[in-house]
Amino acid sequence: MAASPIRPHRAEARALMALGLPIVGSHLAQVALHVTDTVMLGWYSVEALAAVVLGATAFFTVFVLGAGFAIAVMPMVAAAAARDEVREIRRTTRMGLWLSVGFSAAVMPFFLFSGAILAQLGQDPGVAALAGDYLRLAGWGMFPALLVMVLKSYLAALERTQVVLWATLAGVLLNAGLNWALIFGNWGAPELGVVGAAIASVATQLLTLAILVLYAALLPALRPHALFVRLWRSDRGALSAVFRLGWPIGLTGLAETGLFAASAVMMGWVGTRELAAHGIALEIASVTFMVHLGLSNAATVRAGQAHGLGDLGQLRLVGRTALLLSAVFAGLTMALFLGLPEPLIGLFLAADEPARPEILAIGATLLALAALFQFADAGQVMALGLLRGVQDTQVPMVLAAVSYWLVGIPCSWGLGFGLGLGAVGIWLGLVVGLALAGALLLARFWGGPARPRNAQSAPAA
Repeated sequence: MAASPIRPHRAEARALMALGLPIVGSHLAQVALHVTDTVMLGWYSVEALAAVVLGATAFFTVFVLGAGFAIAVMPMVAAAAARDEVREIRRTTRMGLWLSVGFSAAVMPFFLFSGAILAQLGQDPGVAALAGDYLRLAGWGMFPALLVMVLKSYLAALERTQVVLWATLAGVLLNAGLNWALIFGNWGAPELGVVGAAIASVATQLLTLAILVLYAALLPALRPHALFVRLWRSDRGALSAVFRLGWPIGLTGLAETGLFAASAVMMGWVGTRELAAHGIALEIASVTFMVHLGLSNAATVRAGQAHGLGDLGQLRLVGRTALLLSAVFAGLTMALFLGLPEPLIGLFLAADEPARPEILAIGATLLALAALFQFADAGQVMALGLLRGVQDTQVPMVLAAVSYWLVGIPCSWGLGFGLGLGAVGIWLGLVVGLALAGALLLARFWGGPARPRNAQSAPAA
């Protein structure tokens, strides 16, 4: 009797979940940092919340571009470790650290003059000034944040991810405590508002970096890598290799985050309350998105294994199973967003906030759109994960840029302002851009590396 076709999918689903759930946990811990900032600043004031939504969006957009070099370290270290090339591991990781420091220094002028830049982009002058106060301090956190990303990639490539999760959780606790003290002036601390949130963010990044540096330097199994011995020595060959692999990854991430950054800027043109509701809705959606991102990372590994073995059947099985798991979770998310929008949004607002009813109403509408948003975003991130698994990155970068910048952003502007739909129109543009990216990237995967060989070689009729 032939085996049930369901059995391979069940086995693959178990493999993906076993690999993906720890990654999901790490991603969720990272998101908890941003959620903590948003919740506490929402309790503080709507203006402070709007300012940090704007500032954090700007910070993250720049961070994603620089993180391409850090992410490039992961496959390079993994390949070197498989060949037991200790020197190559050290060279690659060190130059990833070098590039991250250089990038951070290059973007510091933007953070120092961010208030004036945001005001020139049409933001409310008061909100832009507060966002500038936040970024002038938070921008210094770019250095430790990118160095942490390099060490995370290094440790993940060596299958040492538990320390990353524990370091991130320690950062969550520190961030929450410092926010509570410095935003509101509790426990005898000064009341600093958005500046307090910035100090908490930088301190959290420094703590995480310290934990990972100590782990990498002192763990006996990692001492042969000697990452921090003569760290000042340059290595042009390794520097060039990390740069070549990292810049397409960074630009792909920038294309997507730029779409969200542009939506935040446009939402600021609509109004402060709309911007606050936008930030809350995105925070909620980002929490659920971490599940899709974790599954996408797992799909990258599983697809990469199948690709390395030349097993087309397994590659197609990975693709189908990963997409099915992601779709099931997107369906559950849709039910949550449609069924409990106001309780979810209310978590981010003080009970006595005068603008609470209006923000709840706007946010509930945006969460209804986020039901579609989840399906679209899940499709594109899973497609990117599968394509990276088969080492296809440059064309996906172009497809993503076209979908987000040439279609998504113009649609957001046209629907939001041309047709007068406001906040709803801006979010509909997001859905259009993400859906197009998902369709194009999935078409490339199924029509290229996952296409049956007989279909690839069959003559035209």
